[in-house]
Formats: sequence, C-alpha cells, structure tokens
Amino acid sequence: MLLDRTKITQFHRDGFVAGGQVYSSEEADALSERMFAVAEGQGEGKAENVGGWSDGTTRVIQIVNIFKADSLFRQHLAQPLIVEAVASLMKTDTVRVWHDQVQYKPPHQGGATTWHQDHPYWPVIQPADLVSAWVALDDATIENGCMWMIPGSHLWGAYKNGSIESDETFTPTPDLSLVPGGHLPAKVPCEVKKGHVLFHHCLTWHGSPVNRSDRGRPAIAVHYMPGHTRYVPEGKPHLVEHNISVLPGEILRGEHFPTVLGNN
Repeated sequence: MLLDRTKITQFHRDGFVAGGQVYSSEEADALSERMFAVAEGQGEGKAENVGGWSDGTTRVIQIVNIFKADSLFRQHLAQPLIVEAVASLMKTDTVRVWHDQVQYKPPHQGGATTWHQDHPYWPVIQPADLVSAWVALDDATIENGCMWMIPGSHLWGAYKNGSIESDETFTPTPDLSLVPGGHLPAKVPCEVKKGHVLFHHCLTWHGSPVNRSDRGRPAIAVHYMPGHTRYVPEGKPHLVEHNISVLPGEILRGEHFPTVLGNN
C-alpha cells in the first residue's frame, strides 16, 4: 500500500503527492531499455505517436500509448500498487487508462515543459477528475529537469488554453495575471527517485525546465480515469480520439482504454 490517510489528505489539499517506490532499479532499467527500443522502431507493435526532436547528436523522446508497442509497458498500466493508489485518490472502484506518455530528456538540453494543466488538453472527456501516475525511470532531480508543481492549484478551476507560455519555455514563476485572485503560487520542485511514483491531479499546474545535468531523465506517465469518465467531444480533437467507439455522453471504455481495476 503506497498511500495512507495522511497522504491521501495531502493529495486532495495540494493536488499532488509522492507515492514511494514501485519498481526496483533493475525493473526501471528494463522499462528504459524498452522505451529506447520502441523509439528506434523495434517495438512489438505500433505506439500511438512517437515524437520528439533531435539535433543530430541527442534526442528528446516523446511517445504516446507505448503500451501498444511493448508488453512490459502494457503490464505497467496495471501495476498493482499504482492502480490501488489512484483508485483511492479518485474514490472509485473502476479505473481505466486514458493514455500513457513516455518522455526522455537527454543530458544538457531536454525540452522544457511550460506551466500547464493536463485536462484542458483533453477536451473530449469529462469530468476533470483524472489522476496521473508519473514514474521516474532514473532519478529525476532539479538539475536534470524534474517537474515543479503549484500546491492547491487544482482547486483554481480549468484554464481554457491549457498552458500560459510557449511550449518550449519554463519560467521560474507563472504569469501572475492568470492566477485567480487571492492566490499566490508557491512552486515546489518534485524530485522523484528512480523507480518511484508521483501522483498529480489533472488540474494541478505543473511544468519542468530543461535538463542541465550529465544524466538523462526518462519517465513514464499514465493518465488514469475513474469509472464515470464520459466522452464529451468539445473543443479541439485529441490525438487518441480516433480510438473512441462510444457515443457522445457515454462512459468512455473500449480496447484502447484498458480497464485495470473493476469490470469493463
């Protein structure tokens, strides 16, 4: 069991919480190896999207739904400790996967991620009560571009544009003009040890700077949905929307959105 009552209370207060260890160093290394294999086109199947950029010598890797390309990552979706924890945080007995997302920041650069909320980028699903489980496949530190969170910001509501800067910047402090009145953003670095997990709410403001260290920063995030999440197509389409087979207003389920707890 990763989360006791104190940590669950902390999550609902702050919008994020450290969950502890879910993988050994060797298990984390195995996932990293498979990530690089999929990025090089050596997966067992085809991921939803393999992106990122390269300057010819180093490469930022971003992969969506890597579970479709690798059985080890598919097993990761249902990692028992993680699934039990997200179920308790979302107060649900049914947990499904919206999508996963792998990112690798190479040493000495590694793309910055602007301050943003997740759910405004997911305008086709409601309500906004998903929880993400972010697992470090190597130590995520301030030096190599760990995530930063703003405690309590999940209670501010959704900012319709999703992010407040360009996609390639990370300023030390968000634009205060966009913060709800009476709130002072106290940003917190969230260092995560190799094989450990960090949970955050889909409306929590977060971002990360570039990697300025000698070490890469590989990680896998899985965005989990409670059993009552519905398909509500509004706004811009989403990368995985073409996989949705249910009608607008119906519970989002199906083979592309695996049920990892409860009945499908």
